[in-house]
Amino acid sequence: MNLRNYVRDIPDFPKKGIIFRDITPLLKDPNAFKYSIDSLAEAVKDKQYDLICAPEARGFIFGAPLAYKLGIGFVPIRKPGKLPAEVVSMKYDLEYGKAEIQIHKDAIKDGQKVLLFDDVLATGGTMEATINLIEKSGGIVDDILFLINLTYLPGEKKIKELGYNVISLIDL
Repeated sequence: MNLRNYVRDIPDFPKKGIIFRDITPLLKDPNAFKYSIDSLAEAVKDKQYDLICAPEARGFIFGAPLAYKLGIGFVPIRKPGKLPAEVVSMKYDLEYGKAEIQIHKDAIKDGQKVLLFDDVLATGGTMEATINLIEKSGGIVDDILFLINLTYLPGEKKIKELGYNVISLIDL
């Protein structure tokens, strides 16, 4: 199955000059969605992780069923004000402003091996902050898994220069 056929390109969204990669056609097709989860699991089948961590919102859509399939825990990475218990935070810069992500302080035990997942790798800013957040919390980041890698943007290069392995199903 060619998953690229289930990714719709939306020009000039959210602003002019951006091509948004819309995964909703993949999500609404049960066979394509199942195939994507199975393929993500297959890509890391020979590795051992304790947890999957994924940022909201689309990271949750794939991260939770992938954790289930791999038989490991799932830790959501949220925007400020969404988690009820004590949190660990990481602020970072975006191309168009600033952002912050958080996890519960007790979400990761020291030394746990973490697989990071997000749906799209673009500039790498969110994932770099995610790596820093996980390591600040005591986790060990091994691999970083994406549904889509936008190879024409600097994200993959940035993540690899930080010393992490990038795995993706769809390279655009």
